Order: sequence, then C-alpha cells, then structure tokens
Amino acid sequence: MDLDLRKLRYFAALAEHRHFGRAAEQLYIAQPVLSRQIRALEQELGCTLLLRTTRSVQLTPAGESLREEARAVFATVDAAVRRVNEVARGVERLVVAFAPGLHVSPAVRAFAAVRPEVGIELFRLNWWEQDAPLRDGRADLGYLRRPFDETGLRAVPVGAEPRVVCLPTTHRLAGRRELVLADLDGELVLDAQSRRTSSVEEKFELIAVGHGIAMVPLSVALSYSRPDLVHHTLADAEPVESCVVVAEDCSEPRVLDFLAVALRTLGEVPDVGRGE
Repeated sequence: MDLDLRKLRYFAALAEHRHFGRAAEQLYIAQPVLSRQIRALEQELGCTLLLRTTRSVQLTPAGESLREEARAVFATVDAAVRRVNEVARGVERLVVAFAPGLHVSPAVRAFAAVRPEVGIELFRLNWWEQDAPLRDGRADLGYLRRPFDETGLRAVPVGAEPRVVCLPTTHRLAGRRELVLADLDGELVLDAQSRRTSSVEEKFELIAVGHGIAMVPLSVALSYSRPDLVHHTLADAEPVESCVVVAEDCSEPRVLDFLAVALRTLGEVPDVGRGE
C-alpha cells in the first residue's frame, strides 16, 4: 500500500489541534473535506485512528503511534527536499545537533576557520530524541550524551561529567554538600517512567514547586541555574559520557571534516580521519 502523504499531513494537523475546525483552518481546506480524508486514511490503514465526540477528538493507540511515525516521515521528507535544493543551488551546509547543556561552539568556531564556505546551523535536541534527528536527516552530526540508541551510528566519546541531583531549596536534603543514591530512597525522581516532560525548563519548574526531584548531568544543572533550586553531587552515581556522533555509513567530506575538528576541540580522543 502506498501511503498518501497529503492525507498523512491532514492527520498530523488534526492530531496536533485535536479539533477538526482548527485543523481545517490551518490546512486551508473545508472541514468536511478534512473529515472525508481522515476517514479515507482510516479505511486505507484498516484501523481507527480517532475517537470522535461532539466536543473533542482523541487519538486511539493506533492514532498515537501514527502521530509519532508521521513526525519521522515528514522530517525525513523535508530533509531530503532541503538537501536536493542545496545541491541544485551549489550550497554547502551542515546541521549540528547538541544536547541541552553541552557547548558545541568551540568546534563550530574551529571548523568555520578552516571551512568558511560551509554554512552551519545549530539544532537543539530534545532529551527524549537525542539520536532521532541523525536518523531522519534533520541533523548531520550530533554532540550527545549517553545513553541513546547507537544502532547504525558511530559514537566517539569525548568526555564525561558528574551526575547531580536537583532539589528545591526547601527540600530536606537541600543543605547537604554531597549525597549518595541511597539518600534518594522514597523520593519521586522525575524521569521518562515517572513523568515525561517536554523540556528541561518544564522539569525544573516541577522541581521548584515540589513535584519531584531529578538527576541530571552537571552541565545541565549549571546551564539552567536558578535561585529556587540547588544541585548536589551524587558520590556513587556513574558519570555521564558525552560523544560526537555521525551515521555509521557517513561519507560526506564536510561532515567528516567537522567530526575531526570536533574530536580535537571537544575532548581528548584518538585522532579520527576519513575512511576509518
């Protein structure tokens, strides 16, 4: 079965707005047209994507799954179109992704000094999709923290940093200089299992109002420092390793050139050249 990208875009808009009228307005189509296209998509897929009521639209488990798949599909399509247009215009560009709290600027400056003809765009990663932009084409290279899915990727470690616990200033442990993991027994630790947050900022807001604590890399705690939070080293926690990451089969000269520069400027690692 060939999936109709137009119908998929219609579904993605509806999944975002959860309202036929607002989605149709965004798409510049009539609401009945949108409704027919969504029903046609459900028939083609052979499953129900939406639970419709007079007031709202809810996604079924299949609909939630398709929403996530649609994001990856559109990211891949958009990246492919962008690359084709760049080739046609003779433009060289590099998209460098980085995790919150990691500073990739030393590598960017060093690369710009030796390859000034290559335009560089920076892509801030969400914590829950570190590796996804490298797989779907939104980014050419990433400065990431482990763990992430390394399948099909080449990850070269460049450093490590302590893991700290972030607490509100009113917390019973806030006055301690150093903690161990056992000190956190019984605490609500905000992570993907307990409560998925959309950003670091949201997570720290929840901590500040007393809705939990979090274990984060030291660089994240320092980058988002605020007066109503404190952070303390966890003496027995494993350090967090940072890596420079590219696709395993990458052969683009500008990407490999940036990789070599990044490995020299972001940490002490073995020299890596093209073709290794």
